[in-house]
Amino acid sequence: MIHSMTGYGKSVLQLPTKKITIELKSLNSKNLDLNARMPSIYREKELGIRKLLAEKLVRGKVDFSIFVETTAEDTSTQINTPVVKQYISQLKNVVEGSSEIELLKMAVRFPDALNTVREEIDENEWKAIADEINKAVDFINNYRLNEGKVLEVDFNKRVAAISEILEQVIAIDPERIEAVRERLNKGVADLKEKYDENRFEQELVYYIEKFDITEEKVRLKNHLNYFIETLNSKDSNGKKLGFIGQEMGREINTIGSKSNYAPMQQLVVQMKDELEKIKEQLLNVL
Repeated sequence: MIHSMTGYGKSVLQLPTKKITIELKSLNSKNLDLNARMPSIYREKELGIRKLLAEKLVRGKVDFSIFVETTAEDTSTQINTPVVKQYISQLKNVVEGSSEIELLKMAVRFPDALNTVREEIDENEWKAIADEINKAVDFINNYRLNEGKVLEVDFNKRVAAISEILEQVIAIDPERIEAVRERLNKGVADLKEKYDENRFEQELVYYIEKFDITEEKVRLKNHLNYFIETLNSKDSNGKKLGFIGQEMGREINTIGSKSNYAPMQQLVVQMKDELEKIKEQLLNVL
């Protein structure tokens, strides 16, 4: 079952004095590109969070955020009253006739006017936050799974289209060989020169063998089957599917270069179009 790398997960924890929101967003990327934003109090837990997200999300450009909103009279920042009063006293000597309010506005902007107390993590509180982080991870993984189901439907449709076009290629291949044979015969006849028919037949067989696409048809069919088999596996193998897509492209390109026959080349263009759409979507598969 494939997963998309695009996803979103959010979980909210309401504590007695604060509301904590955990948010996860992810987009496609070749590897795990994790950006974590959180209040400084939780920085010591960042390595553990990164390890968890690496295990659960594996790959993608991931933005992880913890937002804290204080909902009660609980703050780590306090006004340094003696310092502020001293600033106001000094300002009165500099700015005569100013109101206390104006002087206060200036004083609180000066250094040391506010004291910030270093908070320590409450382990019980962190346990509740960690549970919410796991919930957010579950939400984003469910989102990725649902997106993956949509991609899977599209992949099956496109692979079926390529398989159908390949059958048309196989059907017109004898016609193509005969057309090449007739064109060569006509070209030689137009020369109006005598030639060794046996030698000409040998050269004709050699020439036609160079344009034989039997191996390419067989390999492309195998790649299509392998793609579906990998798509239906338990794991989300985005990179593996990408490699199979590249091999499919090689076989289609070779058929196109060897075909030397307009109706077949038109079918090759159709297969390329379907494959390009597959490759574009594969960039988003985990």
